[in-house]
Amino acid sequence: MCDPKALHRIETILKKIGFIDTIIQKHGSIENALADEAESRAAILMHLASIAEQFDKLLHSGEVELLAYFEKEDIKGSYDLRNFIAHDYEGVDLYIVEDVITSRLPIIEKSAKKALEACR
Repeated sequence: MCDPKALHRIETILKKIGFIDTIIQKHGSIENALADEAESRAAILMHLASIAEQFDKLLHSGEVELLAYFEKEDIKGSYDLRNFIAHDYEGVDLYIVEDVITSRLPIIEKSAKKALEACR
């Protein structure tokens, strides 16, 4: 059985991915969602930053077994993206964000679901 706080962090990662998916569906494409500077882009970037924060909290609470379900490049990459968002918001390369959403979030989502299954 896994620590309830750790489980909550994994569930939060899944929830944030779901929010990003909903925003994209609402706009019809990733490009359209990111083009909406006033709302959708900001929301997507904050959800991506939140995912990185959940990974960081798992790492700092010693949840090595749960983190083993995720690829190291995804954990590091999400935290690197979070730093770009936090320190150079206007300079964030949206092509990188689009690539993360397209290629990495599905992998993170699948890994998070596996981690949850292992804990339940």
